[in-house]
Amino acid sequence: MNKLLLLSLWAIATSGFNVNQNHSNIIQESTSEIVKTTEVSKDPIRGLYDEMKLSSILKWEAFEQAMQGYNQLRAKNKDIITVIDFTLPSTEKRMYVIDLKAKKLLFHNIVSHGRNSGEKYATSFSNKHGSFQSSLGFYETQETYNGGNGFSLRLNGLERGINDQARPRAIVIHGADYCSTDVIKSTGRLGRSYGCPALPRELNKPIINTIKDGSLLFIYSQNKEYLASTKIIKAPKLNQPTNTMIATQHDAELDKGKGVLN
Repeated sequence: MNKLLLLSLWAIATSGFNVNQNHSNIIQESTSEIVKTTEVSKDPIRGLYDEMKLSSILKWEAFEQAMQGYNQLRAKNKDIITVIDFTLPSTEKRMYVIDLKAKKLLFHNIVSHGRNSGEKYATSFSNKHGSFQSSLGFYETQETYNGGNGFSLRLNGLERGINDQARPRAIVIHGADYCSTDVIKSTGRLGRSYGCPALPRELNKPIINTIKDGSLLFIYSQNKEYLASTKIIKAPKLNQPTNTMIATQHDAELDKGKGVLN
């Protein structure tokens, strides 16, 4: 009888300990989630991204990096920013023109990359003359002109050694017949340029007129060599949680963008 009583008492005590332990674990997990949510909500960039409902359209990392540059660089036109996401294939809409003042996505469309940057994906990038490759990083849009490709927009590369040869290389935004859904249907990818971000003919003029004269353009790729070379993008410190780490969106095709930077 004494043994039975002792076993009963032990079971009751153990049960109480488990309940308290479980309760403690629940509190810890809830507190952790609150901390994460609070950390994200303190970030105005994340707040803008959420307010514009971009999560299903534009990668968080691309937007965050673009806004890092926006907050550091003195663009003449602060209302507009353009992002090109070269982690996506040329068959997908990977150009985004954003009105930050109105908090509105103005254009979301296909765009071509350089012929020597890759086939369906842009994986290799260069700042060299004659490379026929795209260059990553931040640009300032400049003046328009009418040239061999019609109405075009000159670009000034803002990152030394990364894209600062854009204007001497004649890297411009222009329309092209090879940038169309018909080409995608017939070849499985867009045609490619000599390094210019080429647009569909029907969108060329309205997009150029929207972004011309001093707005920022950011070409994103999550390229390791670019991230190691740029002085604009701040890489997260190891073992230190950041908003980017909390909000990371896994993409099966991301590694395709980690190519070569010449």
